[in-house]
Amino acid sequence: MRDNIIHGSNILWMMGVIFSILSGTVSAQPADNTLQVIDSRKLYLETVQKDSNQRMEDLRQRIPSLVFDLRYATKDNFVKQPLYPATRTSFLRLPAAKALAGVQAALKTQGLGLKIFDAYRPYGVTKKMWEIVHDSRYVADPAKGSGHNRGIAVDLTLIDLSTGKELPMPTGFDNFSDSAHQDFRDLPEESIRNRLLLKTVMEKYGFEPLKTEWWHFSLPQPGDFKVLDLPFDELDSQDTRNSQDTQNRRGTRDIRDNPKPQ
Repeated sequence: MRDNIIHGSNILWMMGVIFSILSGTVSAQPADNTLQVIDSRKLYLETVQKDSNQRMEDLRQRIPSLVFDLRYATKDNFVKQPLYPATRTSFLRLPAAKALAGVQAALKTQGLGLKIFDAYRPYGVTKKMWEIVHDSRYVADPAKGSGHNRGIAVDLTLIDLSTGKELPMPTGFDNFSDSAHQDFRDLPEESIRNRLLLKTVMEKYGFEPLKTEWWHFSLPQPGDFKVLDLPFDELDSQDTRNSQDTQNRRGTRDIRDNPKPQ
């Protein structure tokens, strides 16, 4: 063994890594993995001023034809309780909002459209979900943050524009079974076709599917966007030009952990 003296938090990290390696749960990770969480509107606005792609776009304003059924603002979800306040809209980063607008326009030519179940999700909501469903196949590990927290992921389905009804899909939203997986085949042919149509058009505009959830899509390169923990009313895109911030309550906090790469 080495005789190096390890100080501070590195001791705890090394103990955790050694235990994990011996138990076969994870491989060794660098000690300096830090998840930055922006929970100050002031700092969010500063990132937007430096890079307009960081702006969170109001999806109802950007794509007025979208239909919203924001399940986590209601009790109609897997935790049976609202996880964020009632809202008529949601948000995505500018590149994701532009891409989603392209998807909606392409579907319109086929008489179809999108219904949004969830888009931006504050980091605190992800922590609540993880406490209930401790399974990274279906809920993002807070140690890594999620595409929803970064404003680049969206949960959605297809609707018929003439009726407003959802097209048949393999399962309902938030179904934690193999039937919801992208490659599950023991389904009615119509559901398989609709799943493939959604996946194909989302991929055409740059989104990547999640293999365990037919409804979940995200832009690649999540490292380009920091995790946000801001309430919806602090993300009004019309105000991002205003550098004044009267709500600088908190700041950017670092969460040190050794998450596995996603």
